[in-house]
Amino acid sequence: MEWFAALATLTVLEIVLGIDNIIFITLLTRHVSGNEGKKLRRSGLALALVFRLIMLMGFSFLMGLNQVLVEVDGQSYSIRDSILMLGGVFLLAKSTMELHKKVNNPYHLKDETEETAIPKTDRHSWILAQIVLIDFIFSVDSILTAIGLSNELWLMITAVVLSMAVMAWLAEPIQKFVTTHPGMQILAMAFLMLIGFMLMLEGFHHELPKGYLYFALSFSLTVELLRQRWERKSDSSV
Repeated sequence: MEWFAALATLTVLEIVLGIDNIIFITLLTRHVSGNEGKKLRRSGLALALVFRLIMLMGFSFLMGLNQVLVEVDGQSYSIRDSILMLGGVFLLAKSTMELHKKVNNPYHLKDETEETAIPKTDRHSWILAQIVLIDFIFSVDSILTAIGLSNELWLMITAVVLSMAVMAWLAEPIQKFVTTHPGMQILAMAFLMLIGFMLMLEGFHHELPKGYLYFALSFSLTVELLRQRWERKSDSSV
């Protein structure tokens, strides 16, 4: 039964590490409604699965990411460190821009310059390109963690496939929930900003336990859910 315990542990860990990926995809596709939004989300998760499987197969490639790229003041930085730094900057910039748009356009009024100037196919391609980029960044950490916990390739592949199936199942409910609750959108953007900052720190070899990150998310989520419950009760009592 050892293999089953290892598989369960790896699967749960991959699901937890994939939460930030789901949140990012949800925010990117929240303005795309109907089947087009579903296709984009499924395409994003399918790409995430492909990236993870390729990286598992290319173990030597992953190890190559840890080779020293440059040294600054006696501190060495690898390709992986550079990927984490650039990924952190991208997440910070993207979440800050989304938060700025949300705060300045709280009622989702159409931005004519954005809606009319860019054809729909180009917008969808740009969304998918961003999903591909962030999939790659999140895949690096996810797969390195899996490799650190198990030496069995079939076990890691099974855990990754199972976790992606669970995330695909969760994507739609999360999308609906985030879309119908503006407060959750702001919370998700703030969470992505925090992830971006932590990725940058990790790239500079200042790693913080991810437990702090998920505790902050859980605490903030609980507070937001309590606030929504209080609002519903206040409205019903009026």
